[in-house]
Amino acid sequence: MGTATREKMISIQTLGFSYPGAGFRLQVPALSVASGEKLAVIGPSGSGKTTLLNLIAGISVPDAGQVQVGETTVSQLGDAARRSFRITNIGFVFQNFQLLDYLSVLDNVLHPYRISSALTLNRPVRQRALELLDQMGIAGLQSHPAHALSQGEQQRAAICRALLPQPALILADEATGNLDPDNKQLILDMLFARVDDNGATLLAVTHDHELLPRFDRVQDFADFRGASS
Repeated sequence: MGTATREKMISIQTLGFSYPGAGFRLQVPALSVASGEKLAVIGPSGSGKTTLLNLIAGISVPDAGQVQVGETTVSQLGDAARRSFRITNIGFVFQNFQLLDYLSVLDNVLHPYRISSALTLNRPVRQRALELLDQMGIAGLQSHPAHALSQGEQQRAAICRALLPQPALILADEATGNLDPDNKQLILDMLFARVDDNGATLLAVTHDHELLPRFDRVQDFADFRGASS
């Protein structure tokens, strides 16, 4: 089904963002991602791909334009409202994982439920967390502290944390970047399957061009790079 016949999950219009004194400005005239679509974003390092994910998630706020996720204009929400919206509607797989070293793997996966009243931690959630860890091949590490894991294992734990609330939108920043070739395909299979099961949308930043044929569409991020004046 073409994206024109599906509802929009992400709609960006005349987006502008800059880091003061950095000599860089991100400009996105327009970007739409359909509900249920799997979009890969490519482009050179330092072009602002992670910045775009942060703007969609409401971690950062644009200087101009707007970012809409579903029916919500995220860029117009206040700090607390953006945080609550992100926790309940967006699963973010961060490039640097953002696991808490002193917590166990399982507690890291459950952490969003412990820091926000917008999510309810109950037995079905705990069971789903254990199932995700098992599917990702790290169930035996659930009691290990995050700092004792390899980078690939930390990456899998971060994916489990993002998937646990069954969000409508998954943002993945190099989600397979620290995995060996066999595990890379296995984890991508898992990620795609969970996205399909939940009817979710996936926007994934990747430098791995071997993965691109598996996505519905590829957006070259070089199209959005604007030089500052």
